[in-house]
Amino acid sequence: MKELMQIIYKIIKNMSITPIKTENDYKDALKKMELLFDAPLGTPQSDEADILGLLIDEYEKKYYPIEAPDPIEAIKIRMEEMQLKQKDLIPVIGSRSRVSDILNRKRKMTVQMIRNINCQLNISPKILITDYELA
Repeated sequence: MKELMQIIYKIIKNMSITPIKTENDYKDALKKMELLFDAPLGTPQSDEADILGLLIDEYEKKYYPIEAPDPIEAIKIRMEEMQLKQKDLIPVIGSRSRVSDILNRKRKMTVQMIRNINCQLNISPKILITDYELA
């Protein structure tokens, strides 16, 4: 453990990385990352970019969280990713009118629909069971 700490200390000692505490720190870190982005692997600049990336990621998680989409938006996003049309969901959800009702928020999904969508579209059940407003 002591050897690892010494290695980490040597790496950090040669870097000019500071914690990201403010929006200005964040903007500066992004500018620095832009300069370090194409650093060759295994170089001190590459190591610095890796550590800076972790700091930026933590700051963004805290101050710029991305919320998961609601179930219907998640289905639409996955349909776009998989280049599916509404008719492609008939075997997954049911009749053509049922698919339309679900995607237009006129009807809630059943447990069986959620299971089928999870299996066929690989959308997390955690997202699919989230409550959503009907139109």
